[in-house]
Amino acid sequence: MYDTKTGKEFVLPDIRGLRYGVCGKKPRNTPTYTSEHFKSTKGLQLPGAAALNTAALRLPGQTGAGCVLLVSNLSEETVTPDALFTLFGVYGDVQRVKILFNKKDTALIQMSEPQQAYLAQTHLDKVKLFGKQIRVMPSKHQGVQMPKEGQPDAGLTKDYSASPLHRFKKPGSKNYQNIYAPSATLHLSNIPPTVGEEEIKAAFAEAGFDVKAFKFFPKDHKMALIQLDSVDEAIVALIKMHNFQLSDASHLRVSFSKSTI
Repeated sequence: MYDTKTGKEFVLPDIRGLRYGVCGKKPRNTPTYTSEHFKSTKGLQLPGAAALNTAALRLPGQTGAGCVLLVSNLSEETVTPDALFTLFGVYGDVQRVKILFNKKDTALIQMSEPQQAYLAQTHLDKVKLFGKQIRVMPSKHQGVQMPKEGQPDAGLTKDYSASPLHRFKKPGSKNYQNIYAPSATLHLSNIPPTVGEEEIKAAFAEAGFDVKAFKFFPKDHKMALIQLDSVDEAIVALIKMHNFQLSDASHLRVSFSKSTI
C-alpha cells in the first residue's frame, strides 16, 4: 500500500499473497543504452534492429530494479485484472495482477522484466484510467503469489504467465520499436483483407467510442490508424478493443501510435 502523506509504501496485515524474491525467472543479459537513446518520453527509439536480439532492455540506473509495480487511485467500480493486464501489457509481458482485496483502488502488477516495469511506470504514471489519474511506482515486492486455498480474493488476483496475448515473448520482438506513450491515435494491426474501414469504425462505435478519423496504411491494409476524441478515451478503447474478434481467424491488435491522422 502507498501512504500519500508520508510517501512510504506499507503492507496490510491480511495480504499474504505477496513474497520477496526474484521476478519468477533469472533476468536476461541485456544491452545497456545511455540516456541519449531515451530523451523523448513519447516513444522508445532504439539504435537499430541489431539491438533487438533480446526481449528486454537495460535502462540507465535500472540495475537491480524490481518487476512489481504499485498502482494506486484506480476506479474501484470499473477496474479489473484483465483491464490492467491489457494496458500494462503495452509496455511488457504482465505475469500477474493483484487488486488488493480490502483496498480495491490499489493493485500490484508483476512484469516479466525490471526494464518492462520501468517502461510501464514511465509511460503510465499520472495518466487517466476510467476517469481517475492513476499513480504508478515501483513496489518493494519482487513477486506476486496466487492466493492460498481458502484465502478471500474474489477473483482479484490473476496469473497471466501463459497468456497468448503477451507482446514481447519472442526474443528480438519488433514491438520494442513501437512503444509509445498513450495518445489519442491508436495503431491497429492484424486486420484481415475481408474487413474494411466501415466495419472497424462500426465496431469501435458499438463499443461506445467516437471515431474522429481512420486511415489504412497505404501499402499494408493489415494495419491502420484510428483517432479518437481524447487520450483518455483511447486508453479505454485499447483496453476494450485489443484482441477484438474481427473474423473467425483474426483478432485485432491495438497499440498507441506516435502518428496523427
